[in-house]
Amino acid sequence: MKKLAVITLITTIMMANAQTTQKKYEQNPFTLVYDGAITKNEKGKVNIHPVKYKLNGIEIAANVYTPANYDSSKKYSAVVVAHPNGGIKEQTSGLYAQRLAEAGYITITADAAYQGGSGGEPRHTDKPASRVEDIHGMADFITQYAGVDGNRLGVLGICGGGGYTLKAAQSDKRFKAVATLSMFNSGEVRRNGFQNSQLNTIQERLQKASEARGQEVSGGKMIYAGVASITDEEIAKTPTDLYREGYEYYYRSHAHPNSTFLYTMSSLLDLMTWDATTNMDLINQPLLMMAGSKADTKYMTDEAFPKAVNAKSKELFVIEGATHIQSYWKAEYVSKAVNKLVSFYQSNL
Repeated sequence: MKKLAVITLITTIMMANAQTTQKKYEQNPFTLVYDGAITKNEKGKVNIHPVKYKLNGIEIAANVYTPANYDSSKKYSAVVVAHPNGGIKEQTSGLYAQRLAEAGYITITADAAYQGGSGGEPRHTDKPASRVEDIHGMADFITQYAGVDGNRLGVLGICGGGGYTLKAAQSDKRFKAVATLSMFNSGEVRRNGFQNSQLNTIQERLQKASEARGQEVSGGKMIYAGVASITDEEIAKTPTDLYREGYEYYYRSHAHPNSTFLYTMSSLLDLMTWDATTNMDLINQPLLMMAGSKADTKYMTDEAFPKAVNAKSKELFVIEGATHIQSYWKAEYVSKAVNKLVSFYQSNL
């Protein structure tokens, strides 16, 4: 009876979590799931503008945030915000875009092609070249937006979006100031495993990715890597903060139907041969890299930062007490990060 009671309790908790999550994104007219999200556009306040545009033939879904008392006849600095792996514009990238708009910037955050509300097939393709192109595409769109001063454009990349932002900024000099938060080097992790835990299975995993691609082109079933769903019990047993808190964030507290941890297995052919930190010497813009002191991903920021030898200026800002995922949502850590970003962009845009 005790075992049955425990199972019943877990099921009840999961159902309650699902209902709370459902209410969260369904109650917001823009399906935003972060705390303090805009619920309606009002004159004199920060407003949100859902937009769509084409990038290499694919329709991209994005949100533009305009500051309070926005006047299209004036000129504003702008910031492009790139979302984490598995994330979408309605989650943490939207939170940071809104907070930066509150500080006076026009901001944009878009769902990556093949993911979220954006188009592209096969779904959940996660290739670095595509993710980098998404960032160039946001710059294309926002620099043409009414009121934006194209000479005062910054970029912020969060988690995987941070790694792709480093790569985009190496070549795209429209970005005058480059910032990352909880940077995640997707190529390194897909190749070596998180915290270099899969070094002895690289060739085996490349073989699986190769077979998956072969199956795709022959018309067979699409094979996916990642996690489709997870139980509360499995979350609790996850040993690393990044994945345990990440599952809680994406599948419970900030869940959204457009967000997923899945990606095509064949994407690993590109991911495993890519690295965010190659050619870091090409970054000659001011660079700010931020990471939590307790983030188990901080080693990736620590690896990348010294390689930016030609950055006009650079700073590594440590958010005391924060883990990787807590920097996405926890008010005190978000405020510290936003305050640092505002100071950084004010000085460099």
